[in-house]
Amino acid sequence: MAPSPVEIVPGCFYWPGWFDRGEQEALAEDLRQVLAQAPLFTPRMPRTGQPFSVRMSNCGPLGWVSDETGYRYQPTHPETGAPWPPIPARLLAAWRALAGSPWAPEACLINWYAPGARMGLHQDRDEEEFSAPVLSLSLGDTALFRVGGTSRKDPTRSVRLASGDALLLSGPARLAFHGIDRILPDTSTLLKQPGRINLTLRRVHRGEACEIPPC
Repeated sequence: MAPSPVEIVPGCFYWPGWFDRGEQEALAEDLRQVLAQAPLFTPRMPRTGQPFSVRMSNCGPLGWVSDETGYRYQPTHPETGAPWPPIPARLLAAWRALAGSPWAPEACLINWYAPGARMGLHQDRDEEEFSAPVLSLSLGDTALFRVGGTSRKDPTRSVRLASGDALLLSGPARLAFHGIDRILPDTSTLLKQPGRINLTLRRVHRGEACEIPPC
């Protein structure tokens, strides 16, 4: 059973140190294998084509991409055209333990934050299924994470997400505005270069076509 989390705002739950150092190292190796098959790419803003400061990849049946034509989920890498690799078993185990959802995640977005990267306040609303949560897992340097309510005008709270931490957006926080204000350099020795990896597991479609497999 998962330890009791800290509730940052209603529906936003935080588990500091969910993965210990050995588990973090094993997960980092899992991700190296994923990225060998699905290399990081630079997404671009719809319409303007402005590049994100964050580089991305995905694993799972679907992957999230952004380019001049819009935001969307698709089954193939936008540059290689290959299917996304499967979600590693360690990530599925974390989903089983923390998400409280009867359905398996269909996408795991991999964000690479170099030391100067950030992510402005936004909502995760490109999915059909909002009753399933979004599970976020952190590796590498600490990030200053900010979360508010369902309006940009709502007050926000901040928390430092360190390597191994887990965070869940669920219920009233599923569509909360959230973002990464900055990366705190030299706060982790896990990765081979400075920066942070953020993993977000998501359910995309409604229905029971993809029930979560047993442990």
